[in-house]
Parts: sequence; structure tokens; C-alpha cells
Amino acid sequence: MRIGIIHNNEQKSLDVFQRLVPLIEKKAGIKLVERDPELVITIGGDGTLLSAFHRYNHKLSDVLFLGVHTGHLGFYTDWRDYELEELTDSLCRNRGKSVSYPLLDVVVNFSDGRSKHFLALNESTIRKGSRTMVADVYIKEERLERFRGDGLSVSTPTGSTAYNKSVGGAVLHPSISALQLAEIASLNNRVFRTLGSPAIIGNQEWIEVKLRSQGNHMITVDQLDVSGPEISSVKYKIAEERIHFASYRHMHFWHRVKDAFIRED
Repeated sequence: MRIGIIHNNEQKSLDVFQRLVPLIEKKAGIKLVERDPELVITIGGDGTLLSAFHRYNHKLSDVLFLGVHTGHLGFYTDWRDYELEELTDSLCRNRGKSVSYPLLDVVVNFSDGRSKHFLALNESTIRKGSRTMVADVYIKEERLERFRGDGLSVSTPTGSTAYNKSVGGAVLHPSISALQLAEIASLNNRVFRTLGSPAIIGNQEWIEVKLRSQGNHMITVDQLDVSGPEISSVKYKIAEERIHFASYRHMHFWHRVKDAFIRED
């Protein structure tokens, strides 16, 4: 097995990296590599795992991910920093077993005919700085609404517990292959109306947001930013690709939710 390790620069993560490397090197049949890993171990939190996902999202069918948690909140991480020996022992057992989650396919279109394609593990948002964003929202080919407000968020099921949750979106189990559209501070009065609640879109449908407001718009795709006055529309759908997590000891989704948000001391 070829294993790559990605860590953040926090001292605790660096310490875990220094302890983990010799433990892995002792295991027969395991090789630490920087290129073409079969398993990517991240050390840090969800941000570190997101960075690893975007580094290897061109070969998702060939890579498994596994997270070691060293921060305050690790929704995607199954192992803690004090379980390294147990983790390395598990690498020699149950190889190849994995659990997969849906991803978000994002296409940003520009007024000059160019387009950029991205994959998101958590979500993508559209905003217009300090001014009101105006956009027509389409589900498949049918216009749902003319949105006015701070912006829009489109999330995956696993991303439903991230920014989506903070703007009032629902929490979706990752076995549901769907995407979620949530409004960010929409204008709703006797003149302007929007749906005003999150919408769950099935995997056979797609969302297209056609921008009507003038000026600079910012698109986020997880930790990535795309901005400019020439962005004309953004199209979202469930991606054909999926992310695969090594299931040596993969935590139950609702246990993750409870542990992250409502854990009782």
C-alpha cells in the first residue's frame, strides 16, 4: 500500500506527523510516498482534509482518505491523535474497504464564453460583496425565483453540516444523493419574494444561478475563491465522481452530528 500524509502547520499536527511516520514505516508492505498514493492520511481538522481532497480530486477513483483529528472540530476525521498505534495496526487489516459520499459539480460561466469546472466536498456559495445580489434561480430549465439578498449556498449532504447549517439549512444523511439550496439573508417583503426556505434537489436535476446584478461577484468552492465582474452564471449538480473514505473504523454519520453539535458532557 502506498500512503501519503498531509498535515497542517500547527505544532500538535507536526508532533503527530513525527510520531506517525516511524509507526507506518515499521509495517510490512506499506510505503510512504508523495505522488500517486492509494491512501491519503490527513493530520489536522476538516480544513486539512478539504485541502487534501482538492489536491487529489483528479484521481478520486484511485484514492482513499482517512483523517486524524488534532483540532477543535473534525467532522470528517475518524481517528484521534492518541490512537496512532491502533491506526497503523488497522492499515494492515480490511484493506480496500471504503464508504463513499456525493460531491458537488460546479461550473462557473463567464460573459466571454469561458467556463471553469470544480468539485466541492462541502459547498459552494455566491455573493456580491456588500451590495444586494440579484439572480434568477433555475431548477433544470424552469425558473424558480428571482433572488435578492446577500447570496446563495449550494451544499452536498456531508456539507449540510457546515456553512449550510449556519444559514438555516437542513442536515442531510450522505446516503441521500442530493444537493441543497439555501438562501443567505434574502429580501422578502410585499415587493420582493423568494421561496424563503432550503430546497433539496434530487440527483437527476440541477441548479443554475444566472446573475442579474452588476459588478463583482465572488464564488467560493470549499476553500477556493473565484471572483470577477465577468461571471455570468453558475451551474450545480451532483457530480459523477464520489469521495471514498477508508472504513477501517468509519464513524456513523449521526454519531458525528451528535459529537459535533450536541454532545453532552
